[in-house]
Amino acid sequence: MFEINTDIRFLKGVGARRAEYLNAMGIDTVGALLRFFPRDYADFKNIRKIKDLISGESVCIKGKISSEITEYFIRKNMTLYKFSVYDGSGSIFVTIFNNKYLAARLHKGSEYLFLGKVQLDKFGFNMSSPEIRETNFEGIIPIYRASANISSAAIEKLVRTALPQIQIEEILPESVRVSNRLLAASDAIVNIHFPKSREALEQAKKYFVFEELFVLSTSLMLLKGKKKAAAFAVINHDYTERFYKSLKFEPTNAQRNAVKDCLSDMASGRVMNRLIEGDVGSGKTLVAATLMYNTAKCGYQSVLMAPTEILAEQHFKSLSEFFRGSDIECVLLTGSLKKSEKTKAKQMLLSSEAQIAVGTHALLTDNVEFNNLALVITDEQHRFGVSQRAALALKGKNAHTLVMSATPIPRTLGLIIYGDLDISILDEYPHGRGKIESYVVSSELRPRVYNYIKKHLDEGRQGYIVCPMVEESQQMSGIKSAEEYFADISEGAFKDYKVGLLHGKMKGAQKDEIMRDFKDGKIDLLVCTTVIEVGIDVPNAAIMVIENAERFGLSQLHQLRGRIGRGKYASSCIFISDLKGGTANERMQVMKTTSDGFKIAEEDLRLRGPGDFLGERQHGLPDLKIADLYADNDVLKLASMAAANTLEHDPKLKAPENSTLRAAVIEMYRRLNEN
Repeated sequence: MFEINTDIRFLKGVGARRAEYLNAMGIDTVGALLRFFPRDYADFKNIRKIKDLISGESVCIKGKISSEITEYFIRKNMTLYKFSVYDGSGSIFVTIFNNKYLAARLHKGSEYLFLGKVQLDKFGFNMSSPEIRETNFEGIIPIYRASANISSAAIEKLVRTALPQIQIEEILPESVRVSNRLLAASDAIVNIHFPKSREALEQAKKYFVFEELFVLSTSLMLLKGKKKAAAFAVINHDYTERFYKSLKFEPTNAQRNAVKDCLSDMASGRVMNRLIEGDVGSGKTLVAATLMYNTAKCGYQSVLMAPTEILAEQHFKSLSEFFRGSDIECVLLTGSLKKSEKTKAKQMLLSSEAQIAVGTHALLTDNVEFNNLALVITDEQHRFGVSQRAALALKGKNAHTLVMSATPIPRTLGLIIYGDLDISILDEYPHGRGKIESYVVSSELRPRVYNYIKKHLDEGRQGYIVCPMVEESQQMSGIKSAEEYFADISEGAFKDYKVGLLHGKMKGAQKDEIMRDFKDGKIDLLVCTTVIEVGIDVPNAAIMVIENAERFGLSQLHQLRGRIGRGKYASSCIFISDLKGGTANERMQVMKTTSDGFKIAEEDLRLRGPGDFLGERQHGLPDLKIADLYADNDVLKLASMAAANTLEHDPKLKAPENSTLRAAVIEMYRRLNEN
C-alpha cells in the first residue's frame, strides 16, 4: 500500500524519466496523481444513429468501417488516415492524424465505437481524431491534460494502477460530509476518475468542489485569526463628529458606516486588518482621512502609500486640505523630492512633529522611521506586492492596517478573494458628481464621435481617448496602436488642439509630467492606454472615447470610465466596437445601461469566468483544481458556513477527527504563500 505522500517514482510504470515529465505537470506524489482530475470525459454509453446527427455535437456512434483505410502524406510530420463508417442508418467520414499505430489496429468490416465532434460539409458528416474503442466497451473514460511526453491514456493507466494501492483518508469532518449529503472520499475518488454513470460523476464532482472550497475557506479564516494580534495602539477616543463638522459637505451613510467599522476594530485592542472596497468616486479618501484624524488626536502617527507619485501628491493635497486649521501636520515622501525636502520630512516623522506621511515606495526605505506609527493605509492595494505591504506595516509594531481598492469584486467572492481581511463596502456616491452618459457605436461613426469630442473641448472641457495597444508591432487586425493613433489625430482631426500621449512603457517621471500637464489644463485631449485606470482626479475631464472596447473586461471599462464625471460637468463615455451579436453585444449593453461597479463586476464574472476576471494569479489565490468561483457560488456559501462552524468548535484543528483537515490546511498555506 502507498501513502499519499509516496514519491511518484515508486509507482509501477514510472521510471526516472517519466517521473521528471510528471513532476513538470505538478505530479510529484501518488496523492498528487489521484488529485490530477480529468479535464473531460468520453462517454461511450450514449450511442447515436448517424441519421440523427447534428453538426457541432460531440457524440458516440457505433458502426463498421466500410472503406479501405487510406493514408495521405500531407507534409513532413503530418500524415492523415481516412475511412468511412456505416451504422445501418447512414455513413460518416473519419480522419485520424499522425497515428499509424491506431490505424494499423483498425480493419475494414470490423465494428467499433467512435466518439468525437461531428461536422457537416458538402461531402456529408465527418469526425476528426475521435476516441475509438472496441464495441464491448460502453463506459465513461477520463481525458486528462496531457503533455508532449505523457498522453492522457498513460496517465489513465497510472491512476488505475495507483487506486487499489492507496487508502483514501477523509479530509472533511464526518458531520460536515453527512450534513451536506456528500459521498465518502474513497467513493468520490473512484468516480471522479472512472465514473460508473453520469450521476456518479456529478456526485464525485460535488464532493471535491465542496472539499476544495471548504479547505480554502478554513485556511483563510485561520489566516485572518492569526492576524488578530494585540495592537500597539488602542484608538478608544472618537473624534469623528468634530472632524465631520470641519467639512464643507456631508459624508454619505456608507462612509459613516465604514468609519464606524474601522474605529470599532481600532478600539478593540486587536490589530485591524480591513479592506475598504468602494466604486470609483465613492469617497475612500475621506474614510482614510477620518481615521488618520482620530489616530493623530489620540497621539499616534499614520501613513498612506499610493502606487504613483502623482496619486500620492493628490492624496497629500486632499489630506492637507482636510486638516487645514487643525494642529495635524502632513509630510510628502516621494522619490523625486529634493534631498533636503526628504531629510526634513524624515526628521519630522521621527520626532512626531508630523503625524501623517503620504508617499510612494520611497516610504519603504530603511532610513524612513516613525516615532509611534499606529495606522498603515495602502491605496489601490492590488498594485502592491504582499512583501511591499508587509514592509510598510513593519515600520510600526502591530500597526492597524487598512487597504483601499476601487476595483469592485463581486460580493459573492469577497470572502475568498479577501478572506484574510474584514471588508467594508462603499456603495454610495457623494453628492455633486456629474452624471456620465454611456453610448456604444461602431467605427463608422468615428467622424461624428470626433465632432462630439470637439464640442466638449470647445466648451473648455478635456477628454481622453483610450487605445488597447501601445506599439505598432503589437497590433492585431483593425486595432491601432496608441502611438500611431496619437500621430494620426494630432496631425489630422485634432491638429488645432493640444493632444498628449500617455502609455505604460514610458518612464515614471515622463508619465507623471504628462498627467500633471493634463491636470493643469496644458493638454486638451489625452490619447492613452489603461495606464490611466488608476489615476488622479481631473474634474474638468468630461469626455472619454474607448476604441476597440470589446478588448477590455467590463470591470476595466468601468474603471476607465470612472476617470471622467469627477467634477460638476455632465460627462459622456463612448465605447467604439464593431463586434455584433453574442457575448460581445451583451457586454457592451451592460456598460451602456449600468453604472454600478458591483453589478458590472458580477456580469464580468458571469460572462468571462473567474480565470479571466481575476487574472492569471487570481489576486493571490492558489489555482483551484476543480471548483469554479462563479458557477459554484452556492457551494462556496455552504462550505464557508461549514468551515466557520468547524473552527468555532475546534479553533486550532487539534481534534483527532480534524487531523487530515489540518494537514490539508497546511498544504493550502503553502500554496497561498506561493501566490
